[in-house]
Amino acid sequence: MKHITTLLALLALLSCKTEEKKGTDTEVQDIQQPKWIQLFNGKDLSGWTPKITKHPIGDNYMNTFRVSDSVIEVNYDGYEQFDKQYGHLFYEKPYSAYFLAVEYRFKNEQANGGEGWAWRNSGAMLHSQPPETMTVDQDFPISIEGQFLGGNGTDPRSTQNLCTPGTSVFIADTLYTPHCINSDSKTFDGDQWVRAGFLVLKDSLIQHYANGEMVLEYTHPERDEILPGTDTGLKLEKGYISLQSESHPIEFRKVEIIDLDSLYNDKSSLQKEIDLIRDFEKNYKLSQ
Repeated sequence: MKHITTLLALLALLSCKTEEKKGTDTEVQDIQQPKWIQLFNGKDLSGWTPKITKHPIGDNYMNTFRVSDSVIEVNYDGYEQFDKQYGHLFYEKPYSAYFLAVEYRFKNEQANGGEGWAWRNSGAMLHSQPPETMTVDQDFPISIEGQFLGGNGTDPRSTQNLCTPGTSVFIADTLYTPHCINSDSKTFDGDQWVRAGFLVLKDSLIQHYANGEMVLEYTHPERDEILPGTDTGLKLEKGYISLQSESHPIEFRKVEIIDLDSLYNDKSSLQKEIDLIRDFEKNYKLSQ
């Protein structure tokens, strides 16, 4: 009996040690997680401002942008015709160096009057001009667009592409002036959720990610012209983030960012944080 009691005591001690180790591992894992800032609170559009073509800033025409069931909906149920009323939902704060993640999915049918190229087409605008500097009839902000495209079930159609409204970039040290370039992503058909990621390091490097895989990179984004009434120059080192409405309904359930600006001049710490983010994105489990 004495031996059995001693054995049980040892087993209990080992169990406690195992639980302590598990707890320690969990704590280390928690410390190593990237520190996300949620730009969308899951409840309303606090911190976001719409700018829709043909309408003044702040006019959320026909309730295009709305929150329902903890997602941002882009919806056209109030439109008779889309009539090139392109919309952008701007976050209130500009950023310069960061990693942005956006989870999106296309749904339902395109709005009446939407152009063919805009079918299952949306995007996240990076380094954008301030929304108050856009004219009433301006279609797109001067920016770098991370373009979202959905597949048609038959043909290849990459997402996290690059479009350049009023801007240019360098690819492999060569100035690239065409409006759009495709990424190396696979095609995402149907209404599935996709996680888009953007590593933006001022004007030194921008990378696009699709479900954790890097699919496009470029450098030195710049404006084609200086913004009227400003002294910002041509270099694009910072700007606003916005989500598009281009005639096809889309939902955004997560918009989150890691601000890297404070690490930008500390290359060693910056690289460690980027490695952590890349590892997190690669192992991220996207629910459908």
